[in-house]
Amino acid sequence: MNRNKQFIAVAGVVCLLAARLAAQDPQAMPMPSPLNDTARVLAGMVPSTDPAMVTVIQESAWQQHAKFFDAAWARLETQQLSRVRQWAETNLADAFVSRRTAFYMFSGPDFLYANAFFPQADTYVLCGIEPIGPLPDVARLTPQLLAGGLQALQASLNSVLSFSFFITKDMKGDLQNHSLSGTLPILYIFLARSGMTLTDVSSVSLDQAGVLLPQQDGLRSAKSPAPGVRIRFLAAGSNIQRTLYYFSTDISDSGLKRSGFLQFCKTLAPGNSCVKSASYLMHESNFSAIRGFLLDNTTTLVQDDSGIPVSHFTPEAWQLRLFGSYAGPIALFKKCLQPKLAEYYQTMGPESLDFGIGYRHRPGESTLMVATRKPATANDTPAAPAPAPAPPRAVVVPEEDAAAVPVP
Repeated sequence: MNRNKQFIAVAGVVCLLAARLAAQDPQAMPMPSPLNDTARVLAGMVPSTDPAMVTVIQESAWQQHAKFFDAAWARLETQQLSRVRQWAETNLADAFVSRRTAFYMFSGPDFLYANAFFPQADTYVLCGIEPIGPLPDVARLTPQLLAGGLQALQASLNSVLSFSFFITKDMKGDLQNHSLSGTLPILYIFLARSGMTLTDVSSVSLDQAGVLLPQQDGLRSAKSPAPGVRIRFLAAGSNIQRTLYYFSTDISDSGLKRSGFLQFCKTLAPGNSCVKSASYLMHESNFSAIRGFLLDNTTTLVQDDSGIPVSHFTPEAWQLRLFGSYAGPIALFKKCLQPKLAEYYQTMGPESLDFGIGYRHRPGESTLMVATRKPATANDTPAAPAPAPAPPRAVVVPEEDAAAVPVP
């Protein structure tokens, strides 16, 4: 009898929460899998009827977490993400519908903006110095550990939800020393809240040649200079498998020599790229390799002024469009002022921007630029070498190959 009462009670909770789910997302119900359920629980969203997960979402800590995310996400969607997507659909038209790889260097776990700029990409490559962490298993956490982990996640996400970027020095503490540590829970949250269904997650690493290897000892291992995670997922209403890679790795010139990260990225190139809130690292000489990779392998690049210095985008190779305004870097990066960019904003007639992004995150103060590679022309094609003397009665016609656009 007691078991029957318990079953009825659990069933009642499930029905109530299923109704809440339908209100959140009336078009799609989640695939009932432990992996996807974990992502939904971390995101404050109702999972399937797995009894272990139903127990978790009855905890007061989870219910508070769900209220926090419902409110924060509604605000973020209305004030920021919907505007970014609308802007991208208009101003990144080809890249917005492209299935090419989306590269987001210096991203940390920020899937949100890569998805907003390039929502149809088959593959996303993100990287940062933040650790990946272990696979989250919320069903095994005690109520106390669950409460602490969920509160830590809210703290980790506060800056990106409020200002559009992660604060690296804060994340170092936020992502460690609790039950849901690392970037992986954040990636789960962003994917779930973006309407994705997770189908597989696996630990990977790279050898020095850029070959992707399974990591046998799990996500806690940091023996590789480029430990990573590969997440397979489906977008809402689609059965096409898509992939997100996140690598915890140093992408300075010296770090790239050890990791094979660039070699791996080249296997997925060319692609489209975004850069924001990147600490102006590509202004420095010891980040020349990653800067060169983006210049050589990007079709459309959207960035704020903390990305590649504007002097690298030559008029012969790139079409440059400017949005928002340029007041220069914030005080922390005052040495990275770009006089040439200031001149461009004075003379090129930048277009308006109705959202804030980057370090100057307040609307009306942000800088955003779009660099689009120009198509190759006849003038870009090297002259074909003179043909060798033809044998009698033979006609030799040299074959001309189209050359790639040269990038300085």
